[in-house]
Amino acid sequence: MAQSVNITELNLPQLEMLKNQLDQMYVPGKLHDVEHVLIDVGTGYYVEKTAEDARDFFKRKIDFLTKQMEKIQPALQEKHAMKQAVMEMMSQKIQQLTALGAPQATAKA
Repeated sequence: MAQSVNITELNLPQLEMLKNQLDQMYVPGKLHDVEHVLIDVGTGYYVEKTAEDARDFFKRKIDFLTKQMEKIQPALQEKHAMKQAVMEMMSQKIQQLTALGAPQATAKA
């Protein structure tokens, strides 16, 4: 997103772009006013901003998301370690049950 806001540096009267349709399909379009852009601020709301204001908005959004990722990363690492411990424990239990079941199967035969 942030890279696409550098449109004022191109100085083109019309800029080709892809317009989001139905959240999955993009169709070609042209941007006629490169000084003012509509940006999606979330939950279906759009705000008209100048290209410079849009750059600032995306920089703040990237900074915010980066900080949030840094906050949750330790918790995710801890949960991953817990998952690994559970997987190892289950593997050991399965091996124990398999080892116990094998002698019983040969004894019945």
